[in-house]
Amino acid sequence: MSVTHCTITEQYFSRTAKSAELARAARGIFPNGVTHDARNFEPHGIYVTRAVGSRKWDIDGNEYVDYGGGHGSLLLGHNRPEIVAAVQEQLTKGTHFGSNHELEVRWGQLVQEMIPSAERVRFTSSGTEATLLGMRLVRAFTGKPKILRFTGHFHGWHDHAAFGVGSHFDGSPSPGVLPGIAENIVFAPPWDIDQTRRVLEEHDDIASVFIEPTGSSWGQVPVMPEFLSALREITAERGVLLVFDEVITGFRVSPGGAQAEFGVTPDLTTLAKIIAGGFNGGALVGRKDVLDWIDLEASAEAGNEKIAHHGTYNANPISAVAGITMLEIVRDTDACRQANDYAQRLRDAMNSVLADEDVNWSVYGTFSGFHIFTNPEDRDITPEGIAEGKFDYHTLKVPPQPGLIAKLRMGMMIHGADPFVWPGGVTSTAHTDEDLNITAEAFRGALKLLKEEGEL
Repeated sequence: MSVTHCTITEQYFSRTAKSAELARAARGIFPNGVTHDARNFEPHGIYVTRAVGSRKWDIDGNEYVDYGGGHGSLLLGHNRPEIVAAVQEQLTKGTHFGSNHELEVRWGQLVQEMIPSAERVRFTSSGTEATLLGMRLVRAFTGKPKILRFTGHFHGWHDHAAFGVGSHFDGSPSPGVLPGIAENIVFAPPWDIDQTRRVLEEHDDIASVFIEPTGSSWGQVPVMPEFLSALREITAERGVLLVFDEVITGFRVSPGGAQAEFGVTPDLTTLAKIIAGGFNGGALVGRKDVLDWIDLEASAEAGNEKIAHHGTYNANPISAVAGITMLEIVRDTDACRQANDYAQRLRDAMNSVLADEDVNWSVYGTFSGFHIFTNPEDRDITPEGIAEGKFDYHTLKVPPQPGLIAKLRMGMMIHGADPFVWPGGVTSTAHTDEDLNITAEAFRGALKLLKEEGEL
């Protein structure tokens, strides 16, 4: 009697029939059937009904160890009781006053207390809004039009940051972006400080440098700490403002973000995700003299035209109370260390699985993140070599074999763990030893399935 082997895709379909049905309906509503590019997944993504701690459940009843972590915003895991209680209480008082309120003051004070660069704070509704406001401010403050960005670094989806991340590395505008905007963005390689210095010397009209301080895509292509220190020196020498995009790293690398961890203080910092406790919210923080361009009185005194900044949901009470609760926990506990330590143990466990299965991949990362490098060119590569900066963007972001990443993710989900789309993920204080064991075995199970299908 012959046994019919089910492919990874067939097994995934059999477990996620209701999600597949919803995905079909969604394609008639949303472009690509999704509401965020990162949720685009073939043959279909799962539809989640609830989440608690480190786990989430889909509409078909499947349980997963979650490594999406609310796109990085949930350092404490899903539905942390203290945050839930604070938000529930605030719901009875009001969700939007359209007025100043006490919570925003307390929230801002915490940010000032924790982030070294935060002389002044301006809340926004997202990280994209924070980086857009930052770019407008640095241009106004310096009187210079150009922004230096680094190849592959992500700063939101607005026009000034919409290219040079996954494509258009030559600086050409992506569809819908005006050529005049692209002409005022300059790129440099974040693994070559000498080349970055030359770019700055060649352009005397650069207002600021924007960088993800641990590397593009939450450290998928790491930036060395010594690069940050040198960058701080050369920008200060030339009067160019340095902006750290800490939308993910803020309050995650350490309570004071990457800047506190590395001892490098930028002129401005963009924040989001953890700052609002898993709700919508962000902030631009930094030097008072720069943020004075938003200040009505300071602008008038200096003879400047004030920069207008609106935002219906800026510092709304729900985001504020969730943010306060989150930041107090981060400040007063070892939450960052817990998430960082778990991530290191997870990376070690997954690399042990790779060794057992004789697969020439690598799992690497820093702090509370991890990345699965599928090594499409079969190079001699190790987590240590990646951490030491021996491999650049052209190696670490070489497109993998078609369909391999989707099958890897489906294989892990079949076995109870859901990595993020990098592939990789973020960890939290809610992850446990049991989660680690489930994830390592899910990784092993996925590799075995890939071998059966001839992908490895």
